[in-house]
Amino acid sequence: MPPMSWKVLGVAAVTGILIVLLSWWSGPSLFGTPEAEQTRTVRATVTLPAECTDPAAEETVRFELDGTTRNGTLSGCGHDQDEQVEIAVPATVGDGLLEVQLASTAPGTTDLKRPMGLALLVLSCASGGTYAFLVARGPRRPAAVL
Repeated sequence: MPPMSWKVLGVAAVTGILIVLLSWWSGPSLFGTPEAEQTRTVRATVTLPAECTDPAAEETVRFELDGTTRNGTLSGCGHDQDEQVEIAVPATVGDGLLEVQLASTAPGTTDLKRPMGLALLVLSCASGGTYAFLVARGPRRPAAVL
């Protein structure tokens, strides 16, 4: 088998760099979700708790929003009657019962997803190139022991 030349290694390196650059320029949607719906965080009181034995448990909460008392359904369980919880309410609300979620579980994009995704992509390109090099090089012969 002929030895690995610098041209072959250069093509592999350039390909890896191109993959990383194209990923970087493709935008934030590659490594993270688009911006989450705008929400407001408010304090709510659990008015009708739910048992955790129900897989589709929903609790009813009461909260103050723009000076009016509103009710909402909270997908969750395990809270006590009159327990205070922080909830995320959609920025645009209509009339009637609102669907809310716990503020600590509201989806969103963190600033760490994009650089971490790119770092993992660079590592995968490097490890793929190393594996291809080792396969092309073939097995090593053990040196004679004196």
